[in-house]
Amino acid sequence: MAQLMSEDDVARVLVRMAHQIAEKNPGVQNVVLAGIRTRGVPMAQRLAENLARIEGVRLPIIAVDVEPYRDDRPNPRRDAFWAGDFDLTGRIVVLVDDVLYTGRTVRAALDALVERGRPAAVQLAVLVDRGHRELPIRADYVGKNIPTARREVVRVKLAEIDTFDAVILEKEGVGH
Repeated sequence: MAQLMSEDDVARVLVRMAHQIAEKNPGVQNVVLAGIRTRGVPMAQRLAENLARIEGVRLPIIAVDVEPYRDDRPNPRRDAFWAGDFDLTGRIVVLVDDVLYTGRTVRAALDALVERGRPAAVQLAVLVDRGHRELPIRADYVGKNIPTARREVVRVKLAEIDTFDAVILEKEGVGH
């Protein structure tokens, strides 16, 4: 097990990503942050706090549960998955997740998003991009690129869920 990012590293990266979002979307009034459950939601909340300090605008945050939309798992249901009912038509949606790996979670999130309207654009923000894409998906905002072997596992820890912030690299089978 190796710690790749500390609490300070995570905080610094989320501030940098907020600046990048503000730069790419001047004024940010038309932006919605969509956090993919579980750790994408507190990340979206932190980005919103950083953007409020930078731009003076409090962005709406929605939570997306992608499980009903996964193509690599059984799908027993396709029902409401939003924290809050929000029409995305014409909005710029910044999809937020902790780790970008195969791209399947993002693909499922895109399916979920279009059920709630037709966004003007969808951008992707991830804390860690570990490579090994199975789908042609690329993040617009990346906290850190961490090349990994497929047998390794990247674990993002966030204080809101795990009591501390860190990014940890583990060998497969450790801590499962």
